[in-house]
Amino acid sequence: MEKVIQTLKRRDGEKRIPVLKLEIDYELLTLFDAIQGNEHDQVTKSKQKLEKLRSEWLRLEA
Repeated sequence: MEKVIQTLKRRDGEKRIPVLKLEIDYELLTLFDAIQGNEHDQVTKSKQKLEKLRSEWLRLEA
């Protein structure tokens, strides 16, 4: 039963990774714009979101 659950989770993760990459790209663009505009609050928010997305990606890749 555990192997079935692991297989299902892996398939969900495989579908999530491309979406996650797009989210990271978008957030990097947001961060770049915030840096260019000296928007310190948005820079902090974008960095935090990128860290969460990075953690999720690493968890899915494992």
